Amino acid sequence: MLNTVVPYTSEIYGRAIVMPNLVPPVTTVDAAIAYRQRILAAVPAGHDFTPLMTCYLTDTLDPNEIERGFNEGVFTAAKLYPANATTNSSHGVTSIDAIMPVLERMEKLGMPLLVHGEVTHAEIDIFDREARFIESVMEPLRQRLPGLKVVFEHITTKDAAEYVRDGNELLAATITPQHLMFNRNHMLVGGVRPHLYCLPILKRNIHQQALRELVASGFERAFLGTDSAPHARHRKEASCGCAGCFNAPTALASYAQVFDEMNALQHFEAFCSLNGPRFYGLPVNETYVELVREESRVVESIALTDDTLIPFLAGETVHWTVKG
Repeated sequence: MLNTVVPYTSEIYGRAIVMPNLVPPVTTVDAAIAYRQRILAAVPAGHDFTPLMTCYLTDTLDPNEIERGFNEGVFTAAKLYPANATTNSSHGVTSIDAIMPVLERMEKLGMPLLVHGEVTHAEIDIFDREARFIESVMEPLRQRLPGLKVVFEHITTKDAAEYVRDGNELLAATITPQHLMFNRNHMLVGGVRPHLYCLPILKRNIHQQALRELVASGFERAFLGTDSAPHARHRKEASCGCAGCFNAPTALASYAQVFDEMNALQHFEAFCSLNGPRFYGLPVNETYVELVREESRVVESIALTDDTLIPFLAGETVHWTVKG
């Protein structure tokens, strides 16, 4: 799988924040170095690509390991998954108190915390889990550690858009192409579309519109985050299918289409290439990628060794194309 999907990212992007939710998860400096090498080995000759590694936070993680990884340039950030919130998150955090020593160290280091913002209590409706996370976890955490730099990953709700917009300079958000292009009607009306199923799940139209308005406004603390998650076709089209959209091949064209529809192309470059590095404290890439307003048809599937991979927008026409 890795050898198949990496080139779709490295062909277009100069770097990517790499998620650590492997089996087993990436919880040590050595594991991150090994994973980085596996990724680099899959990058085709001629592609200039830097994987930016992250650490998977667990209840038992040693703050010294986090500090070592950050100081040695191995860890760019750390990722908080509430236990069982998404794919391969069973090792995730059971309570903020359990990782407070790690978070305090990160605050001191200026190391970004990337958050999958959903509560996982069985009694909380899946469509309410992000909004409930803000009030019960995110806001108390930021009150407790006001100097902690936080990226609210792949936000999906009006609540989150307003929360980040009204926050200070230490709070940012990423937004996926699927949450800008679609809402839960697209996934559920007229039949279930498993290739739109991801976590956090698509929400109502009013939430989709709030996300679109946030990016179209040129808000500087919102930036590209594809959350691209490849799963073999038989694992998506199943009685209990996996969550995740493999959007690496089509994400940039999808974002361009949204900004074009919102008459906001003047903010497109910043969303894709400037806002993220500014928040992370990273240099802006020196090379460019060019898109042209030219229609192309997305392939129906991508071959794997023993299955196929269905890309985001498979078989559909996109109105922008990456040049060259």
